[in-house]
Amino acid sequence: MSSAITDEQEILSGEAVAIDVQPVGFILRAAGALIDMLIGFAVFIAFILLQIWLLSQGLLDEHTLPMLSIWASVLSFLVLPITIETAMRGRSVGKLAVGGRIVRIDGGAITFRHTFIRALVGVLEIYLTFGGGAVITGALTARSQRLGDLVAGTYSQRVRTPALPQHSPYLPPSLAEWSQVADVARLPDRLARRISQFLSSADQLSPAARVRIAHELAGEVGAFVSPLPPVAPEDLLRGVTALRRQREQRALILADDRAERLTGRRVRI
Repeated sequence: MSSAITDEQEILSGEAVAIDVQPVGFILRAAGALIDMLIGFAVFIAFILLQIWLLSQGLLDEHTLPMLSIWASVLSFLVLPITIETAMRGRSVGKLAVGGRIVRIDGGAITFRHTFIRALVGVLEIYLTFGGGAVITGALTARSQRLGDLVAGTYSQRVRTPALPQHSPYLPPSLAEWSQVADVARLPDRLARRISQFLSSADQLSPAARVRIAHELAGEVGAFVSPLPPVAPEDLLRGVTALRRQREQRALILADDRAERLTGRRVRI
C-alpha cells in the first residue's frame, strides 16, 4: 500500500486513512530521558560500590580500579541503553513510562545501527552534559529530536494515543458481482481523502447536501473505475473504497510473505 506523508505528524494511506504518527512532546521526551539517565547513573553507582566493596575485601587490586571504572562507564552508559533499546525494539523504561518508541524518520523500525549511533552520541549530549545538550537540541527541533536522533535519522513516536473512531467501508450487496470483475485504479490522495471524509460524516449531512456531494464525488471517481456500475452514487463510493482497501490489504500480505521468504533464504545462506 503506497502512502504519502502529508505533514510531520500524519501519513496518508492509499484510501486516505490517516495513520497517527505523532512525535512525543518535548516535556514527555525530557521526562523519559531523565528516567533512563537516572537508571544509567544508578547502574554506574552500583558498579562503583561493588568495586569499593571488593577493594575493601582485598579481592581487587588498586591498580585495576581505574580500568574497571572505565568498563563500568561503558557498560552503564553505552552497552546498557543499546541492549535495552535493541531488545525492546526502540523502547526503554523511560519511553515505556511516557508512551514513546524510537522509530526512523519514515516511521519504520530502527536497527542496531540506529541504536548504536544514538547511544554513542548520547554519552556526550546526555551523560557528559547531564542532559543539557539534549535539552537544547530537543527544544529547537520540531519533533523534539536530540542530536543523536538527528545523526541517526530517528525520532520518538507516540504509541500511547487515544483510539481514533474507525470507519470501515463495506461493499454494498448490489456490487457483489461487480466487485469480481471491477478494475479500480488507485485514487489520487486528495480525492481519496474527500471520499473518506464524506463516508464517515454522511449520516450527519442534510439529505440534499448528502446527495449533491455523493454525486460530485462519484463523477470524479468514474474516471478510475471500469466498468461503471449502475448504482447510486453513494453506493459506488462505498464499493470503490471497500474494494481498494481489500486489494491493498491483500497486496500488503503478499509483500510481507515475500519478504519473509527472502529473509529466510538469506539467513539459511
